[in-house]
Amino acid sequence: MKGFLLDENLPHGLLFQPSLPVIHATDLSSQPTDTQVWQYAVKKDLVIVTKDADFSDRMMISSPPPRVVHLRFGNMKRQAFHEFLARVWPIIENALTQAKLIAVYHDRIEMIS
Repeated sequence: MKGFLLDENLPHGLLFQPSLPVIHATDLSSQPTDTQVWQYAVKKDLVIVTKDADFSDRMMISSPPPRVVHLRFGNMKRQAFHEFLARVWPIIENALTQAKLIAVYHDRIEMIS
């Protein structure tokens, strides 16, 4: 894995520093399709970070790459969102070495290998 690709449903620009580069889906085009995001992530060996269940569903019938981080918590104010991700991100990055899909909830993180 060489970086992270944030889906268009996530804010542009993180307030914390993941260990690898971050690209936002809107950097690919103004409204990229799920297929475009998926194909770009495969080509560049990026982890898709999304709130969209379609990527999780697609991951279940595919082999990595790409890996997917599915954020499964409701909407939050921007600051709370960034603070929460900053808190759990080290756990997420560590889990990506073993899991192809990571589901992140308010109270737990589930990994599927």
